[in-house]
Amino acid sequence: MYKSIIFDIDGTLLDTEKAILLSLQQVLKEEGLSYELDDLKFSLGIPGKEALKQLPVTNVDKMDKKWSQAVLEYAHEVGLFSDIEEIIELLADKQIQMGIVTSKTRDELKREFEPFGLNTYFQYIVCADDTLKHKPEPEPLLACLEGLGVPSSSALYIGDSIYDMHCAYKAGVHFALALWGAKTTEGYDLAEYVLKKPQDIAVLAGLKL
Repeated sequence: MYKSIIFDIDGTLLDTEKAILLSLQQVLKEEGLSYELDDLKFSLGIPGKEALKQLPVTNVDKMDKKWSQAVLEYAHEVGLFSDIEEIIELLADKQIQMGIVTSKTRDELKREFEPFGLNTYFQYIVCADDTLKHKPEPEPLLACLEGLGVPSSSALYIGDSIYDMHCAYKAGVHFALALWGAKTTEGYDLAEYVLKKPQDIAVLAGLKL
C-alpha cells in the first residue's frame, strides 16, 4: 500500500480539455492563426508557455497571459470528473497522504482549481512556477516527495499524459494512468497501473468502497 498518492489536475481531477483547447484556439485566432482542436492537443499536460513555444507566436509571455484569461471564459466547460470528490474524501478519511503536481501556475491553481473546494485535502502542492524544470522532467515530483516527506518507493503518481508518466518514471515513482482523462493506453507501456474509473484509486489504495 502506498503512503502517499500524488495527483495531476487537468485530465485527472478536473475535466479541462475542452476549456484549454477552445481558449487556445481563440487566442491564436485573434493572432491570425487558425488551428483545428485536434492539432492543439499537444498542449495538454504541459505548462502553457512550453506549449506556446511550439507555436509560431512572437511574444510567449503576452500570449500566455491572454490564454490564461481566455480559459476563464470557458469555466462553464470545466468540472470535476465523476466520483473524484468522493474518492478524495475517502482517501482523506482513511488518512492517506495526498499531494498535487500540476503544470498549472500558482495563479491558475487559485483561479481554476480552488473554486472546487478540494485544496484542503492535499498536504503539498507543486505548481509550474515552483520548479525550474517541468514535466516530463522529475523535478516537480521530487519536490512534492520532499514536501510530503516520503521516499519515491512509497508514493504513487496518478496522471493522464505521457509527460506525467515520464516524470514519474524519472523520479522513480510508480505511475497510474487515469484512463478517464487519457482515453487511450497507447504509448503508456511504462505505467504500472491503468485506472479505468476513479473508484479504482480506492481499490489500488486497499480501501473498500
